[in-house]
Amino acid sequence: MYEYAVAWEWLSFAARWFHVITGIAWIGSSFYFIALDLGLVKRPHLPAGVHGEEWQVHGGGFYHVQKYLVAPAEMPEHLTWFKYESYFTWLSGFLMLCIVYYGGADLFLIDRTVMDLAPWQAIVISLASLAVGWIIYDQLCKSPIGKNTWGLMAVLYVVLVAMAWGYTQVFTGRAAFLHLGAFTATIMSANVFFIIIPNQKVVVADLIAGRTPDPKYGVIAKQRSLHNNYLTLPVIFFMLSNHYPLAFATAFNWVIAALVFLMGVTIRHWFNTTHARKGKPTWTWLVTVILFIAIIWLSTVPKVLTGETETSMTSPMTTVEQRFASNAHFGAARDVVQARCSMCHAAEPVWEGINFTPKSVKLETDREIAAHAREIYIQAGRSHAMPPGNVTDISPEERKLITAWYESAISE
Repeated sequence: MYEYAVAWEWLSFAARWFHVITGIAWIGSSFYFIALDLGLVKRPHLPAGVHGEEWQVHGGGFYHVQKYLVAPAEMPEHLTWFKYESYFTWLSGFLMLCIVYYGGADLFLIDRTVMDLAPWQAIVISLASLAVGWIIYDQLCKSPIGKNTWGLMAVLYVVLVAMAWGYTQVFTGRAAFLHLGAFTATIMSANVFFIIIPNQKVVVADLIAGRTPDPKYGVIAKQRSLHNNYLTLPVIFFMLSNHYPLAFATAFNWVIAALVFLMGVTIRHWFNTTHARKGKPTWTWLVTVILFIAIIWLSTVPKVLTGETETSMTSPMTTVEQRFASNAHFGAARDVVQARCSMCHAAEPVWEGINFTPKSVKLETDREIAAHAREIYIQAGRSHAMPPGNVTDISPEERKLITAWYESAISE
């Protein structure tokens, strides 16, 4: 049974690696084509139907790229479609969501001091929010509001901020940020699957049939692509945030999320303007830095202004936690954890240079140690990841005590 934990850890690693690979492919192609589109130059004597062209150099060769605003007069022999990068990024991300947050709902998804949910209830809310989010966004795009691209983006920003607040009222801070990233990524991938690719297929079908394609399909696809362009960087931030509790585990985490979306706009505005050869708006970097400083300040506001401390785990132990806390080997393992780990993993760490609880994981009480049994087993029992550099001199015998505790409890 205990080998299940090791296998699950490797499955999580494989899914994460797959997600990173596909994400790089999608984001890379997306950023490239946005830059290409903005950098197109209209020159005289271009072939009929060509909107603009650009010369590029890379890898020792020169590339001559031309863009048709609607479609060429004849279908080329080979046409490359950019869609699977998006699909597999979303699918691998959803797999990660299932493995980490649905599989570990009691620990990573649910915070009973926020909302007391059963795992199935939290999972249903999670799934429903992703689906409803796309429906709301899509209907906004198709409404009269959607005719104004920037007005639509302002309304979308309000929706995203509302979702940021809503998620923090339901899930753990870590899960709230992850879901906000998944919510946004779902909109982006659905744009590709439901709008951009189908519209391109309509244009291709018209071209093959000898009909003149309607330009509206390209206009709609370009608007959705623009949205994806401005949403990409916030998604990356939220996916990385689960490693930084000061971002997700503070009282004003939803405000931090709102500012992250603004930073995504300011950063992309600089790149988009530069690629369009319309100058270099360096003021966007100043705004970005100011926003980031505001985020740093917000992450410490509760302690600085109010002296507020984090809420302790006051609800009854779950069945799984009781199993680990009542195991015959628990006492010995607890002594090891408290002697070798709790100086950092505490509400107020005493290890020099550690000012905040790493990953928000506290290991001071029986309940906290039992709740993180699998992580302790993987990090300090089966591997030597913790303590970092073995700075607290945990011995091989002590690691065996941790291993014996987890494996006997999981086998009961």
